[in-house]
Formats: sequence, structure tokens, C-alpha cells
Amino acid sequence: MSDVTCVRCSQTRERMAAPPFRNALGDRIFDSICRTCWTEWLQHQTAVINHYGLDLRDPRAREFLTSQTETFLFGQPQS
Repeated sequence: MSDVTCVRCSQTRERMAAPPFRNALGDRIFDSICRTCWTEWLQHQTAVINHYGLDLRDPRAREFLTSQTETFLFGQPQS
């Protein structure tokens, strides 16, 4: 596995094995976020889903979670 200089923690660490999603955001995460920060997001994501009672079948809930993902990993949502 190769390393990536993570934009979230500013350290060079192990990258994920594959992009987490099959879209532009997944590619951006794969190219910019280390495995450690991605694991932290997955734990935080569970808390966000539970706190807001998100139903991921709802497109608005998925949009909200995507925004939260971008904010957590990159500091702000991508427009």
C-alpha cells in the first residue's frame, strides 16, 4: 500500500485500499485522506447518524451526511 499526505491531519500516512465511494467525492477522499482519518470519520459518522436520527433512504439525509463528511475531512463542504 502507498502513502498519502493527508489534508486533514497534514501527515504522510497509509492510504486506503480503494476509494470509499464510486464518485468524485470518493476519488477526492482516496487521493487526499489517510486511512487513520477515514477510520475516525467512520466512527464520527455513526454518531452523526444516531444524533440526527438520519434515515439514509431519504435523499435529504444522504445530502446532509455527505456535507458532514466533507466538513469533517476537508473543513468545508464542496459546492
